[in-house]
Amino acid sequence: MKLAVVILNWNGRKHLERYLSSVVEHTTAEGVEIVVADNGSTDDSLIWLRLRYPELRVVRLDKNYGFAEGYNRALMEVESDYYLLLNSDVEVTAGWWQPLVDILDNNSDVAVVAPKLLSDKEPDRFEYAGAAGGFIDYLGYPFCRGRILSAVEQDKGQYDSRRDIFWASGAAMCCRSEVFRAMGGFDADFFAHMEEIDLQWRMQLAGWRIVAEPRSVVYHLGGGTLPASPMKSYLNHRNNLAMLYKCSTPMQRAVVAVVRPLTDMAEAMAYLLTLRPRMAWSVVRAWWSFIKWHKRLSKKRSEVIRRAKVRNIYRGSIVLRYICGKRHFNDII
Repeated sequence: MKLAVVILNWNGRKHLERYLSSVVEHTTAEGVEIVVADNGSTDDSLIWLRLRYPELRVVRLDKNYGFAEGYNRALMEVESDYYLLLNSDVEVTAGWWQPLVDILDNNSDVAVVAPKLLSDKEPDRFEYAGAAGGFIDYLGYPFCRGRILSAVEQDKGQYDSRRDIFWASGAAMCCRSEVFRAMGGFDADFFAHMEEIDLQWRMQLAGWRIVAEPRSVVYHLGGGTLPASPMKSYLNHRNNLAMLYKCSTPMQRAVVAVVRPLTDMAEAMAYLLTLRPRMAWSVVRAWWSFIKWHKRLSKKRSEVIRRAKVRNIYRGSIVLRYICGKRHFNDII
């Protein structure tokens, strides 16, 4: 099999009902397979799939393993040259997958390719999760071509150039199966959030490139699988700190160790001042979990292969740039 489009589903019948038809319509070709990996759903997703799309292959997991381990387990059952991971709340367009496969076919040093993510709710704007390709700054804050912190740009073709990036959103990313497996897949301890950035950082440390290909366009609902919540905040903070500890250089890690406690505690105080104590606690809880992970993370850090210089880490702070009024990607890069 050349390409497997793998959709991880957990209690997501409403998303499958809304978005799966576009995937089936625009992803029919020889050597291309659509797989729905069910993460232990307790709704009627599987019944609906069997009745509506009996031709689709379904990989059934016995419980909800989260995004990271859910995909790890599902992909063990899928044999294909390339995996195209796709959220269940993504609408695709005609020919969407071909440019991604072309990049991998013609560039042997590329491990992952990202399409352009636009908003399903506002189709003329980028989608927060990945926009036109992701980056991180020196303190570990992710940002994108088309999205700086909470400022999301309108798509005016300003990022329609192919280029190397730091990360592709897990909402839609095409990767070499051999590289995914060689890197051990996603870090299962992450459960959800940041696992794709962590994986692609490790890929780059091993010498692989990550590329954005804007000829491929998809529309992402965003927040459809896990809306904004204290749990989401907790996972984002905890996993970001774990990723930095595992993958950053000693110098970067030292800077993060000094500055990040200050910025994260300032964020927690802001939540308290706006009467959101559960959000404030999510930040504190994330730090506590990160500290408890220290021995485990030290072992993982020692296993990270460092054969190449990481590209595309922004040598500054997007938080400071944002405060100074720099809200567009082209204003800071």
